[in-house]
Order: sequence, then structure tokens, then C-alpha cells
Amino acid sequence: MKNLTTLLLLMILSFGVRASEGVKLQEADVDVGDKTSLLRGAKHFVTYCLGCHSIKQVRYLRIALDTHADEKEVLKDIAPFGASIYDQLHSAMNKHDAEKWFGTQPPDLSLVARSRGADWIYSYLKSYYTDKNRPFGVNNLVFEDTAMPNPLWQLQGEQHEVIRKTIYGDRIDLVLDKEGVLSEEEFDIMVNDLVTFLVYVGEPAQLERESMGKYVLIFLFLFFGLAYLLKKEYWKDIH
Repeated sequence: MKNLTTLLLLMILSFGVRASEGVKLQEADVDVGDKTSLLRGAKHFVTYCLGCHSIKQVRYLRIALDTHADEKEVLKDIAPFGASIYDQLHSAMNKHDAEKWFGTQPPDLSLVARSRGADWIYSYLKSYYTDKNRPFGVNNLVFEDTAMPNPLWQLQGEQHEVIRKTIYGDRIDLVLDKEGVLSEEEFDIMVNDLVTFLVYVGEPAQLERESMGKYVLIFLFLFFGLAYLLKKEYWKDIH
């Protein structure tokens, strides 16, 4: 239980109360073609998320194949101890314990990036702030009255909410009170890598599709050229 909160990646649970409206989302810099970022994101997910959340649509073998990584290295650097390369990313928390501690089983995150979007996840993970009125002592700008604690608080540090008056109305800013293990820049990169991995698992085939895209464009370009020359050949006799 001591280290449980550091293992939680809690995007949005079914028992969250309501989503905040009018919050400007921060932009994630997602590039699923960046294999290094994707592998780092996979490692972050296993380290901080797999304690509660699963990704049942992807196996460690698929990650290795899609990133051209060595299978042994994936097992060593990413997968938990004892996992097989053919295993899915199953949560370490069983259903009974999840319902006992949280009242419901944390959702599988295979499609969270497709349902919420990369910017939403990126902003959510960076928008926790101290709120003593909440059960876990924190709240979130993106998902107001979130029912879960900040899973990355040790890395980011602790923030507090500041309401500023502007000509357009009140604006809510978050100010860092206590520094975390990572600097602000390092934390941004870490969260971005994690979001990149979640975007990838939402549609692993996109890597193959994007790699084929350039060949499709070359084919279309050549076909257009041939069609144009053929058109000129047909129409020269008419004119």
C-alpha cells in the first residue's frame, strides 16, 4: 500500500464526478514514429500504471516488433519481472482488491487516447493541484473533483491553484509549491512519452500505415504522370 499511489496512472475513472469545462488543453507533441519516445513511454506505463491499469490489446512482442527493439531488451527494460514476451499488459491488481480499495475496477487504457485525445491526457496528468477538501488531498483542472490521487506527484512535485483576474474573466493558473524528482522540462518529456505510448496502443497499425504512406504517394505521383502523358497522347489527334 505504501507505494501504491506511485503506481497509479488514473486518466479517468467511471466514478469521477464531472469534467471541467472551459479549460484550455495543453498540446502534446506526439510522434508515434519516434521509437525511442515510444519505448520510454512503455516503460513509464509499466512502472507507474500497470499496478492498476491494463492494456489488453497489446502484447510485449508487438511492442518489440513495432519498435524494432530486441525482445530480450523489452523484457529486461520494460516488462515486469517474470513476464513473457507473449503476455498482454495485464494489471497487477485483481478485481477483488480494486473493488475493495476504489469501489470499482480501474479501466483498461487500450483506447483512452482515442476516446479522450492526446492533448486531454497530457493536460490531465500535468494539472493536479493541492485541494485539502478532496479525499486524497488533490484535485484536477481538467477533470474537476477527480476521485483519484495524483499518480505522478513524486516526479512533478506539488502545485496549488491561483485564480487571476483578467479582462476576459477569471483565469486559473497552477503554481509549483514543492519541486519533484524531475525538473519541469524533464517531467514534460516524461508525460509526453507516456501519452505517445497510449496513442500508439490505441491503434498500433498506424505505424505500419504511416510507413506505407510514402510508397502510396510515390505510386500516385507516378500514376498521375502516366495518366497525364496518356491524356496528351489521346487528345493530340483530336486537336
